[in-house]
Amino acid sequence: MTTDNTEDREIEVVHEPRPPRTLVAVVGRPNVGKSTIFNRLVGRREAIVHDEPGVTRDRHYALVQSLGHTYTVVDTGGFDPESDDPMRQGIARQVQIAVSEADLVVCVLDAMQGPTDADRQAVKLLRKSSRPVIYVANKADSARSELESSELYRLGLDRILPVSALHGRGFNALEDAIVKLLPPQTADLAPEAADPALLRVAIVGRPNAGKSSMVNRLAGEDRMLVDDRPGTTRDPVDTIVERDGLKLLLIDTAGIRRKSKVTKENDTVEVISVLRAMRSIDACDVVVLLCDATIGVAEQDAKILGLAVDRARGAIIALNKIDQLDSSTYKKLEQDTRDKLSFAPWVPIVRTSALKGRGVGTLLRKLAEVQANFRKRIPTGELNRFFEKVLATHPPPTSGGSAPRLFYITQAEASPPLFVVMSNAPAAVHFSYQRYVTNQIRKHFGFEGVPVRVAYREKRKHKLGQR
Repeated sequence: MTTDNTEDREIEVVHEPRPPRTLVAVVGRPNVGKSTIFNRLVGRREAIVHDEPGVTRDRHYALVQSLGHTYTVVDTGGFDPESDDPMRQGIARQVQIAVSEADLVVCVLDAMQGPTDADRQAVKLLRKSSRPVIYVANKADSARSELESSELYRLGLDRILPVSALHGRGFNALEDAIVKLLPPQTADLAPEAADPALLRVAIVGRPNAGKSSMVNRLAGEDRMLVDDRPGTTRDPVDTIVERDGLKLLLIDTAGIRRKSKVTKENDTVEVISVLRAMRSIDACDVVVLLCDATIGVAEQDAKILGLAVDRARGAIIALNKIDQLDSSTYKKLEQDTRDKLSFAPWVPIVRTSALKGRGVGTLLRKLAEVQANFRKRIPTGELNRFFEKVLATHPPPTSGGSAPRLFYITQAEASPPLFVVMSNAPAAVHFSYQRYVTNQIRKHFGFEGVPVRVAYREKRKHKLGQR
């Protein structure tokens, strides 16, 4: 492997754009195949699929990358507003909220049945919403069933796409239609978000962890309403703060609580809170997971941090309200936090008290460090000299009789960092060795608080006569 003359290397990098705050809601009456369509769009089995109507009660979310676009798709429960069942009525409210929050709606109809009253109510709701809507007739498994779906035009629709979520029939046309109607990926960013010096920070966590108090402490004034009752904050609120040389856009989000804590009395505002908190994570550079130190870290905190990791955001864990703990209790808490969040050992932990102002300076310093790591670029020559030592110390293991060759490494992106390793057989690089390379990059170059992505690409052979 050589570390010089890198200018003639042909690198094929799949650009991974920052996930935008674009939401596509899949709606329709019960048992028309919404969850199957959701799974087909996502490309994996995410939602529960069952023939019994009403299996999907909560919303399922997943990122979709299709035709160069990235968006979040949400699967909703069956829409049946005429039902007297309290559970059905709750689902209908959630569907209405999902539609109000969505940028685009995919309304699923049944190709094997004519229009129903629930279909008419759904179409009526969507016409009032002013949202762009794609109507699809699912279960069009054959040309005959596709012809039968023409009965659905009695709903007064201009265009209905026949699809078969079970077999994938018609999904190319559906994906094309979705991408054409998506808003521009930067259209929903505030003007200040384009400032390259601005660090976008989403403060997330369970209800009553002290998120609004922390925003007030960082801002130096009471920007946010603070109340002991959980759920005071409903909407994410942006606050621009300049502290210690840092220019921060602080996003105070609503508390995300477990689904078991969401009752039919509060599910309406809860759906909106979760959707907007997720969008805040999509829009930020660094997530501060604020945990109540008096309660400890719970499974829901791990899920929230997992959302940040999945979206490749920088992260900091802040154990808040430490003024109420003694040193021995805090030590146990920190170890318990590491154990429960062991999937992200690279995330730093800071102790804070928004009420007393303790640890705020440390939090600001960590934000500056994570910002620098998030945007860090390693020169190709330095990176390959390091990579030579890695290969010499621990070469890739043999797979199928021969070891894959790793030629060189380069950093393709920053914010967050993405490295690309060129190989003759990228599929043969064992996942354990991939993890080893990632850990070595982090150990040698830092990157505390930042997810490090390493992709393996096949080096193309140059044709005769080409350089």
